[in-house]
Amino acid sequence: MKRKTFLKLSIGAIPGVIVGPKSVAAYRPKKGIKVGTGKDRQDKSLSLLEGDTFFTKVSSEDTNGDLYIFESTRLKKGGPSFHRHYDQDEWWYILSGEFLIKIGDETFEAKAGDSVFGPRGIPHAFTKRGEGEAKMLISFQPAGKMEAFFQAVSEGKLAKMSDEEQDNFRKAHGFERVGPPIDYMKKF
Repeated sequence: MKRKTFLKLSIGAIPGVIVGPKSVAAYRPKKGIKVGTGKDRQDKSLSLLEGDTFFTKVSSEDTNGDLYIFESTRLKKGGPSFHRHYDQDEWWYILSGEFLIKIGDETFEAKAGDSVFGPRGIPHAFTKRGEGEAKMLISFQPAGKMEAFFQAVSEGKLAKMSDEEQDNFRKAHGFERVGPPIDYMKKF
């Protein structure tokens, strides 16, 4: 190959290397998004368990998979099993009520205005404490397949599976159960 031809091809390839084959901006909304109080981004909230409603505020589709944020409104005490996300950081911001949030060996008491960060790869769980309604914002960064997982749970798919099938389903969505839920009655 002649030097002049090589240089032209190399210079022409630079934008593709810097920006990549598809620009991230091409997948982003071209305007702001507002989701009102008590509303869901998709106009259909998710119900994971009786008394636990998720309102998507920023969908993983809005961010090309970079971020997923939802508001969890909980009526019953309790929470998910101790689990670990392979590739997602998780963040909780308490809007009302009280929660225990365990990350690794540490347990945090969290109330309205508190936030707790759980880095990817570290086992964690949370549990609602106290009577009445409690709310928190939860985010996953990157979004991974968490929104799809919650959608499937809301549709009752997980309830029809054996424990082994549930564990495989979680793994297919980027996380695994590593222990039981934390005890909301326990004093830390």
